[in-house]
Amino acid sequence: MPIDKFVTLESSCVPLPIENVDTDQIIPARFLKATTREGFGDNLFCDWRYDKNGKPKPDFILNQSTYSGAILVGGKNFGSGSSREHAAWAIYGYGFRVVVSSFFADIFKNNALNNGLLPVQVSDQFLAKLFEAIEANPAVKVKVDLEAQTISIPSLNLSEDFDITPYKKECLINGYDDIDYLLSIKNKIEAWEVNA
Repeated sequence: MPIDKFVTLESSCVPLPIENVDTDQIIPARFLKATTREGFGDNLFCDWRYDKNGKPKPDFILNQSTYSGAILVGGKNFGSGSSREHAAWAIYGYGFRVVVSSFFADIFKNNALNNGLLPVQVSDQFLAKLFEAIEANPAVKVKVDLEAQTISIPSLNLSEDFDITPYKKECLINGYDDIDYLLSIKNKIEAWEVNA
């Protein structure tokens, strides 16, 4: 499944103000049998979204029409637990392109970046302001500018920088996975081999 290019995104957000969201909550282990990314979005947060009969739980955020958008805003320590890449697949497959938190587990962060999902780590203060802004206005727009490495709430004139490795930034902007990136510099590799 190809990765979409990411340069800028302006979208409303889905707030999930829960700390320590682990990968088993993101995608329960019983769904890990598949080896391709298709279909995982249907089971994102499955045990929180549905009851034992498969009916949507009305109090869970993804089942509420109030909130929508391509940005998921999570609490501190998002993506802890096992190293399953399927967690990033599920979030991306549901339609999110960005996850915002004040702290990400390293393995989740890398899995996200490898699968076209941008993890934006912000300060505790900015995260609190973001949750407040979404609560006050569920339609509030948040802008993520990957080239400038900024996240902002334009209507409130709030902005913060975020970090990303230059390599992963280039991959996301161009829609590359690791193999696509190597193919993009094939001429440089071949030239180096000739001169080595």
